[in-house]
Amino acid sequence: MTVREDIENKLVSDLDLDYVEVVNESRFHNVPENSETHFKVTLISSQFQGRRLIERHRAVNKVLTEELSGPVHALAIHTYTPEEWLLKNQRIPDSPACLGGKASEST
Repeated sequence: MTVREDIENKLVSDLDLDYVEVVNESRFHNVPENSETHFKVTLISSQFQGRRLIERHRAVNKVLTEELSGPVHALAIHTYTPEEWLLKNQRIPDSPACLGGKASEST
């Protein structure tokens, strides 16, 4: 099973989600080809109603503790209630461009 599949399976089994999308964005970063280190997750759930953004993110981080302390270097989390999702026109924000990490640092 890939890291992406593992993330998706854990989110689906541990959270009551109406929609889940897990995108491997590693190819946009300074990592070896076929890496699974940078991800973006979009989660839609009624359970986010009345919860602050930090609470939503903590719930996701708790589910993915193992991945975040292992293979996953970066995780962009987008959480919405169904109503918020409709107000966003069901559009996921673009991720910022990678600045190159260590490869771009001068010595």
